[in-house]
Amino acid sequence: MQKLNRQKYNPLFFTTLGCLLTALFILDLTVGSVDISLKDIRDSLFGEDIAASKILYRFRLPKACVAVFTGVSLSVAGLQMQTIFRNPLADPYVLGVSSGAGLGVALFIMGASSFAVVESLRDLGTYVAALGGSSIVLILILLVSTRVKDVMSVLILGVMFGSGISAIISILQYFGASAGVKTYVLWTMGSLGSVSSDKIPLMGCALLAGVLISIFSIKPLNALLLGENYAKSMGVNIQRSRNFVFLGTSILTGTATAFCGPIGFIGIAVPHLTRMLFRQADHRILMPGTMLIGSCIMLLCDILSQCIIKDVTLPINSITALLGIPVIIFVIAGYNKKN
Repeated sequence: MQKLNRQKYNPLFFTTLGCLLTALFILDLTVGSVDISLKDIRDSLFGEDIAASKILYRFRLPKACVAVFTGVSLSVAGLQMQTIFRNPLADPYVLGVSSGAGLGVALFIMGASSFAVVESLRDLGTYVAALGGSSIVLILILLVSTRVKDVMSVLILGVMFGSGISAIISILQYFGASAGVKTYVLWTMGSLGSVSSDKIPLMGCALLAGVLISIFSIKPLNALLLGENYAKSMGVNIQRSRNFVFLGTSILTGTATAFCGPIGFIGIAVPHLTRMLFRQADHRILMPGTMLIGSCIMLLCDILSQCIIKDVTLPINSITALLGIPVIIFVIAGYNKKN
């Protein structure tokens, strides 16, 4: 009965989260080294040529959109990984896809620091290298998944892939030039402001494909909550559903990592926050809930990264860690208390 009563409040929760998302999005547009008022935003939207328009459309609006895209992708990917592996501490990076993206970026950056690379092509090269590296790992994961029936074995292999790739990246950093190493370290800190407005459609289309795949995975994910045997009795093809989930998660994680760098803790913390708020295990509720909450959290992190120290933008990973770690500690404490 409590669950049924709680479901009556879901529309109210979604409406509240939608309003909060809108408010945080507008607030994010006003925050930065140059103050932009709500009146400036209104005038810019109505086509008036004011000084704030250039800043708004070239920098603030793309960054706010990237924050929403990243929040959605990492949160949904984390939700799927926690369900498929039945592990509350699984995150979007558990398959090693982000490590593959990191290796591609490391190889490109080290090469760019050794050879003359046109600055205008550096960002595009970073995106392509990251997507290429993540795609290679995705193919390996799908190949392994078709041969290994035990999902925990896939998890272990994903961790091994990530660890092996991290070792290769460490070797590249050890022998790399100081300029390239510094650039790579800065990339690993994460950034929402490195995506230009002309790259937004590309990022949005890639993430839309990942989200659509994830939406089609809702039914098998709900069945897998009660175990693989129950899912089989409901007519779910475990192997195909698992590969479908891995594909969607890898697209979401790989794209977000390619454009923004590896952003931590969002994929772990947001699904748990959504479960605590909605008190639901139904992915028909959790999936849109994680999208809204993930977007709100990323916008809040972007706002805080610019407000803590005046005229200084902190790395986004430092803010997500400060907000995500307490949630993870709470989850671990609650999990141990139950057992």
